[in-house]
Amino acid sequence: MQSGREKAYAYLKGSVLTDPEMQDRFLSEQEIADRIGVSRTPIREALLLLAAEDLVRLVPKRGAHIAPLSGREIRELMEMRGLIERFAVERTTAEGTAPVEAMAVILDEQVALRDADGVAEFLAAEHRFHGTLVGAVGSALMSRQYDSLRSRQARAGASALYRSGDRRDEVLAAHRRILDGLAAGDTAATCAAIDHHIRATQRLLLAA
Repeated sequence: MQSGREKAYAYLKGSVLTDPEMQDRFLSEQEIADRIGVSRTPIREALLLLAAEDLVRLVPKRGAHIAPLSGREIRELMEMRGLIERFAVERTTAEGTAPVEAMAVILDEQVALRDADGVAEFLAAEHRFHGTLVGAVGSALMSRQYDSLRSRQARAGASALYRSGDRRDEVLAAHRRILDGLAAGDTAATCAAIDHHIRATQRLLLAA
């Protein structure tokens, strides 16, 4: 059973930080406590954890602020994603361990979510798609590093989905190109598809 702090941490990281409407806003401890049914103490504890991860900024007398991703943060995030994902493509293609079937199942789920009202489930599928590829490398350290980027990826992804009306179609098309490249064992084509996917997201975010 989750503790109050764990419950608050999971809610803040998975729902609040990824909500485009919450960017550049201060969080109300009491409002969040009421929403998830805990006291303010575990909310504060969770916010301290998130501040340690540099996901919120604690401002004296004002509370926790969700700062929008800066241009530098966006570029660094996308650069790190590209490095890890391209390595995963190269390693799994060379070793014949690319998780094509598992990624195809996730893509089908994502297609079914194309017209869903919210973005949370679509983004969750997005992360599982890419995370499955990285996980196939078999490096626990690499997977942890990639997972540590997840909250920032979710914030960036949610913003991108809201800023572009056809962004979901673009994501689905990009995932199809990545999957096709992996299925063909074509490292160069798959890496090119990943690069195109990441650059498109970066351009969209930096244009705001």
